[in-house]
Amino acid sequence: MNLAGTRGDLPSARQHAAVTSQPGDGPRPPRTAGAPVSSASRERAVTVSAEIETVTLWRPTGPHELAQVQASGWREWPPRPAGQPIFYPVLTKEYAITIARDWNVSESGSGYVTRFRVRKSFLDNYMVHQIGGETVLEYWIPAEDLPELNSSIVGIIEVVAEYH
Repeated sequence: MNLAGTRGDLPSARQHAAVTSQPGDGPRPPRTAGAPVSSASRERAVTVSAEIETVTLWRPTGPHELAQVQASGWREWPPRPAGQPIFYPVLTKEYAITIARDWNVSESGSGYVTRFRVRKSFLDNYMVHQIGGETVLEYWIPAEDLPELNSSIVGIIEVVAEYH
């Protein structure tokens, strides 16, 4: 499915519901063991509502994964591809933009930045890893935990930026 030019079918940042998307159709940069980040460093991403505490996450993705998210009704990430045992949502929009613009576009012709909210109680089981500069923060969620992550998404997955 070619999503370029079908912007009307994509949830937008103008919608009030939170949205989540699937990251990286393209190759990721080599990973080095990142230093875990203290909970104080990630507090800025936590939202407390009257009902539930959530953390806003960002996910860069290519058109193939985005089509799978769209097929789910913008509610869940698809299973990880063979050879990609970790799901890497990121904590800053800036980092997600860099990946979508610089990596996904060169690999697949387009890149998308998505935003979604996850129950903080789920993410409390995982460490935040800083793998570069101050804004290069991500969770490392094992593929086998993806169904539980999907059930912890609050709202929908939202496309907030696209690059071609």
